[in-house]
Amino acid sequence: MAPQRRTWLSKFADAFRGLFLAVRTESSFAAHLPAAAAAVALAALLRVSALEWCLVALAIGGVVAAEVFNTAVESLARALDSGPDPRIRDALDAASGAVLVTVLTAIVVGLVVFIPRLAPLFW
Repeated sequence: MAPQRRTWLSKFADAFRGLFLAVRTESSFAAHLPAAAAAVALAALLRVSALEWCLVALAIGGVVAAEVFNTAVESLARALDSGPDPRIRDALDAASGAVLVTVLTAIVVGLVVFIPRLAPLFW
């Protein structure tokens, strides 16, 4: 019997379910979402260029996507957990490392976009 084809609507519904599940269950979003909101507010306040908006949006999207992937890896690890396994630990650590890389990159993007606009206000 052939597998049932999924509609685009069901694919999007599943994707949004996964996103909301990650936001609801992953405590890191408590830090990432306010930081993203602050970056958006600052970009609007400073009237950054269209290109700078794209950089800010890509940085925010990268961090959110990395956190969602990290949540997926953590969920799979919990489902497979049959006791301590160094391979599962390595996968969890690598997923967390990916989040760290995207967060550090987002910070660099924020510094490149915002420091030139903020510096004249303080110096």
